[in-house]
Amino acid sequence: MAYESVKAALERLCELESTIAAYNHAMSVMGVDASTAAPSDSAQGRGRSMEVLSGVVYGLVADPANEELADYLIAHGDELDAPSLRRAQLLRKSCLQMSRIPKEEHVAYAVLLNEADTVWRRAKNENDFASFAPLLEKIVAYNRKFAGYYNPDVPAYDALLNEYEEGLTMQTLDAFFAMLRSELVPLIHAIGEKEQIDDSFLHGEYPIETQRAFSDYLMQVMGIDKTRCTIAETEHPFTAGFNNHDVRITTHYHEDDVASSMFSVIHEGGHALYELGYDDAYNHTALQGGAAMSIHESQSRFYENIIGRSLAFIRLIFPKMQELFPQQLAGVTAEQVYRAVNKAQPSLIRTEADELTYALHIMVRYELEKQLIAGTLEVRDLPQAWNAMMKEYLGVDVPDDARGVLQDTHWSGGMIGYFPSYALGSAYAAQMLDVMEQEIGDTQALVAAGELDKVTAWLKAHIHTHGCLYKPGELFERSCGVFDAKHYTDYLKKKFTALYGL
Repeated sequence: MAYESVKAALERLCELESTIAAYNHAMSVMGVDASTAAPSDSAQGRGRSMEVLSGVVYGLVADPANEELADYLIAHGDELDAPSLRRAQLLRKSCLQMSRIPKEEHVAYAVLLNEADTVWRRAKNENDFASFAPLLEKIVAYNRKFAGYYNPDVPAYDALLNEYEEGLTMQTLDAFFAMLRSELVPLIHAIGEKEQIDDSFLHGEYPIETQRAFSDYLMQVMGIDKTRCTIAETEHPFTAGFNNHDVRITTHYHEDDVASSMFSVIHEGGHALYELGYDDAYNHTALQGGAAMSIHESQSRFYENIIGRSLAFIRLIFPKMQELFPQQLAGVTAEQVYRAVNKAQPSLIRTEADELTYALHIMVRYELEKQLIAGTLEVRDLPQAWNAMMKEYLGVDVPDDARGVLQDTHWSGGMIGYFPSYALGSAYAAQMLDVMEQEIGDTQALVAAGELDKVTAWLKAHIHTHGCLYKPGELFERSCGVFDAKHYTDYLKKKFTALYGL
């Protein structure tokens, strides 16, 4: 198709993006509903709808005319502003990528993931890996095949990693995780020889209805606009952003563990602030959302750990905690809560892991994913391999698959290559903190003064507002300089050395 002018081509681009965004919005709403409110036996009907909608999206994205449109706009890049040029580049990338996957495989995969999510939730609740394994085998096979479509010239797992973090490779991650092991494992061992922190008061009886009120309060403290962001309950907490006026976060309540939902809400709230914070002009375009999963995780981990687990934040919210849970926290001080929520001890569950040992959970999943995609580990052998690696890396014995290989939702959602984003995000967050404090001063003093909005404003100006305008590496370097994981290891060593009096 020939275009009369750049203006006409941009109008076509807007029309196309808006249509794709609408279909993706519909499928995302269905996905959130499936995890939060839909009846347990609703998967079949939803799967049919997902089959139809995903087929339409495939046709929209893979249309050869899109490549022509993108090439035309890129060729006239000197007449475009930076957002328009980036949108054209992203259109070309998505068109080429989607068109490499046969339509019937794309649609079948969407249907498979819908079924897999339902089966995984049941399998986790019933500690029944065998019922989930056949679906996971299909998901792994699809991902191997898709990796070959994406980029047959690199190892399959590198191609999958690139889907979540552009340019990321196993070589980079192997070096990153090796540094974390060498720097953090000795500290973890040293802490293991110290008297452990008492956190028993966090495991009393905390009524779920009162925890819901606490979640609302935490969202208020974080400055999350509840006219644009709601909270629901699900098996595995997540955030879904449809546009920057409609974001959903979820949590999971445990009556005997108030910290579990508390930090899920703060973590997902960090994701939500990112989704709420990009430029309004990017809604319904390829620029809406976050630049990459590692950047997204840097925001959630920043709020969860650097802010949420800080003494300043605990002191800020402690009066409300005492008001909501007077009996449970009777005789407990804010300083005791701070120490309790930072207790460092190897554990079974990633989402409830302490800040120091968390990266080891990611290493387990990273090593297993590499083997699954390389074909050196079969899905049927995954529980045994998982249990052995949890023992090797964290020194814990896994009592059952529900608290082991079935604990995360990511594989049922096809997100193979995602997990390293958590560790990278944590490291990015520590470097962001150092740069931020050079510009706006002591963040803990700001939090203590109830001025968390100033911290959020810095993140919004440097990260949130840009959406997908920049590649992730470029966005990070523009705001924080060249990435150096030493910021992360230094942050952890300083914090936990002080906490445990080493």
